[in-house]
Order: sequence, then structure tokens, then C-alpha cells
Amino acid sequence: MEKIEDFSLSCPIPIQQYPNVLLAHGGGGKLMQQLIERMFLPTFGRFNGVSHDAAALNLPSGKIALTTDSYVVNPLFFPGGDIGSMAVHGTVNDLAMAGARPLYLSAGFILEEGLSMATLWQIVQSMQQAAQKAGVQIVTGDTKVVDQGKGDGIFINTTGIGIIEHQQQIAPNSVQPGDVLLLNGDLGRHGIAIMAVREGLEFETTIESDSAPVASLVLQLLDAGIEIHCLRDLTRGGLASALNEIASAADLSISIEEKQIPVIEDVQGACEILGFDPLYVANEGRFVAFVPPKDAEKALEIMRGHPLGRQACRIGSVGTATGIVTMHSRIGATRLVDMLSGEQLPRIC
Repeated sequence: MEKIEDFSLSCPIPIQQYPNVLLAHGGGGKLMQQLIERMFLPTFGRFNGVSHDAAALNLPSGKIALTTDSYVVNPLFFPGGDIGSMAVHGTVNDLAMAGARPLYLSAGFILEEGLSMATLWQIVQSMQQAAQKAGVQIVTGDTKVVDQGKGDGIFINTTGIGIIEHQQQIAPNSVQPGDVLLLNGDLGRHGIAIMAVREGLEFETTIESDSAPVASLVLQLLDAGIEIHCLRDLTRGGLASALNEIASAADLSISIEEKQIPVIEDVQGACEILGFDPLYVANEGRFVAFVPPKDAEKALEIMRGHPLGRQACRIGSVGTATGIVTMHSRIGATRLVDMLSGEQLPRIC
């Protein structure tokens, strides 16, 4: 990641006129116009060459997916990503979990008075790079500046639109007894990367967030004809919370195998120091797929051939009991995996 100082050299706003901060607040003014005309539009582009209050989108006929999310992470920059790239990845991944091909994003910025212009420039550039990598366009947006002490630097809201090009019903109520659970990689790196920076923790190696856009991997599964009953990204609340939500919605039981769930050594050690369970720690590039047994091996082969699925593994199955999640531990015991009460890691996305 480039240093903020490097980004300030190429910032299109004449920051020397504003002591490198956003001094104005509210909806107008010369600086706000410069932000739009000289930072956001040159970076994200004028969609179809037009500047207007809304973007007119040409969408294929059929079903679309629509999602929105807000990002308030602290710190703004962390190993493996930042609030800008994560805002793109998170919304793209939510569309992918509906089996959609992501196409367009909106971006709404709440900026705190006093935010460094160089910091904003770095975040904007990161968002555009993430959008290009994910194959989506940022087509419309909004910017507001609030009083100092009211915004914690920057908050970002992104809304995404994607198209659904298949006839599958990918949702918790499509889950069936006997379904196999496939996980695309190791758990807990995002949450621990955030906590390491926030708390000043040092490990033998730097733990990097897994933040990444997983849509291309999901689309490969769909293009290969894999029957997918449900997908869920493992963000706040981690794997455990996601599985409890699905088990409750499907009114079925889920059983997972602890020894099959990958957690890197540094993350496991950090969780032990901090008193966290990796099953509940947030991720930003991990998802679980529910597929019928007949498609499990083919799906695993496809996942392992993708950069974001090289550690893909089979971690459990669906049973007929009512709405519970259990885990078979390494020592042979079976325990209930319940929904987390409260927020384990605040401000991680």
C-alpha cells in the first residue's frame, strides 16, 4: 500500500490552499465543488458522459439484485485494505451471495471536517482500483461534510445493482437436508487485522485482512452448472452467526467439523490472547456455499482453482433437526454453536 504522503503529491485539489484539511462543512462551497469536479468525477468518471442527479442504467431484462451497506471501520487503513476498498468488496460480495453478476455501485461519503485531503484522495483511489478489479462501475454518489467530532473521519455508503442470469433460487429456504457446506478459505483474518492495528498488537508476521471481491468465484460455480442452494458471506458475527441465521431460516440443523475449518496460526494465537473464538470473527472475503452432495467435489475443484478458493474445504452438512448449529470438536465432543450475544468486535466494517 502506498503511503498517504505519496498520494498527497498527486492529489488534484490544491491542498496547500486548505492546510491539507476539509475546512468547510455543509452541502456547498468552492471546496465541495472542487471535490466533485477534480477528485470524484476524474476518478470514477461521468457515467455515459453525463453529470446528473441520477444515473440512467441499461439493464438486461429479467431479475436484478439490489443491496446497500454502510462502512464505518476504525482504523480507516489496515493491513490488506482500507475503508474504500472494503466498501466496494462488501457490496460486490453481497450481490454475489444472491448469485448476481455485480454491475453498478453508488457511493455516498460522509466526511468529517478536518479530514486530511491526502487521506480522502487515497481512499477514493483505492475504491476505484477495487471497482476495476471487481468489474463494476461507480456511477453515482453524494458527498456531505459534517462538523468536527461528528463523523469519525469518513463513513461510506455503497449501494449495488447486479443481474441474475440463472434460474436457481439461492436463499436460506432452498437449503435441504444432506446439503454439503463448502468454505472458500481460512477464517478470522479481517477482524484480527483490524484489532491488531487498533490495539497496537505485534505478531511474528503481519496479519492481513482477507478483504476481496468473491463474485468471480461464485460466477464460475454458476457457469459450471453447480447447483447452489444458498450462499452467505461471513462478515460481522463470522461463520457461527451466518450458519445460525441460515439454520433458523431453513428450520434445519447444521453440523460442522472443527478440524476441517482452516484458521492460520497467527490468527488462532491472537484469538487466544484476546479471548475471541475464530468462528465469530469477521471476514471480508470468505463465504460458505450450500450444495447437494452430487456437486460437492466438482464445486471444490472449481473453488480450489481460483485465487480466492485455494484453501476451499468441506466443513459440514445439513441435517433434519430444527434450527440448531453444532460442531464436532477436535477432541471428539459435540457442542452447540449459538448466535453471538452482542458485538464481539466493534467497528470492523
